[in-house]
Amino acid sequence: MKTVEKRIRECVAKGNKAFIPYMMAGDGGLDSLKDKLLFLEECGATAIEIGIPFSDPVADGEVIQRAGERALADGVTLRKVLDELVRFKGEVSVPLIIMTYLNPILAYGINSFIERCEKIGIGGLIIPDLPLEEDGLLRNGLEGTDIALIPLVSLTSSLERIVNIAKQAEGFIYAVTVNGITGVRNEFEDKLSAHLKRVKEESSVPVLAGFGISTSQQVEQLGAQADGVIVGSAIVDALHRDDLEVIRGLMRTCTMEINNSATS
Repeated sequence: MKTVEKRIRECVAKGNKAFIPYMMAGDGGLDSLKDKLLFLEECGATAIEIGIPFSDPVADGEVIQRAGERALADGVTLRKVLDELVRFKGEVSVPLIIMTYLNPILAYGINSFIERCEKIGIGGLIIPDLPLEEDGLLRNGLEGTDIALIPLVSLTSSLERIVNIAKQAEGFIYAVTVNGITGVRNEFEDKLSAHLKRVKEESSVPVLAGFGISTSQQVEQLGAQADGVIVGSAIVDALHRDDLEVIRGLMRTCTMEINNSATS
């Protein structure tokens, strides 16, 4: 069992649910990356998803796209993010998950990228544009490491595809809660509950819900149906505005709501 899965299971075993915040590396300057990670850890993050800015995102909504554009304008690259993470290796104790598209990894070099992630102690990779049929590009090189290749399952995934993804899943399954890109949503489709139930039934690893989750009510609603949640746009927006109290309140309230729903 890889560390990121172990941390989530430990959280669930205590009667809680996992909370993974997403942040864009380099938005506001790479020199602030360490402090932001430590802040999110202090707030109670189970793990932290670190986004790598990319010029042509296909899964990200407006808030995260703009954060990526600001980081790119400051010259932030995958290599610079990894170099910065090496600088304070071990100072952040929760698992760190890199979210990037495939092209930056190919440009870096797959083997070199994996070796660098191992040196840093990265706990997982989320690559939205890497389909199951092609994930051997990285999976083969990740064998024997503590880095989980975390798959995404969408609302449109067939049962057969969910089963196939679940067979190879590591760390956790990222259950996408909307048809579309990231960003705040006021409501979710009626079929989402059945979808999350189906994914959990087929999966031997934890299932976390993500995309569009931004309020404590939504965390309570979806956290009750999964092993935890991932919150992105709301965190990215608050970090950009330096509104740390909003993040503290969101994570504290969300954790309370999840805990209550788990024990009620």
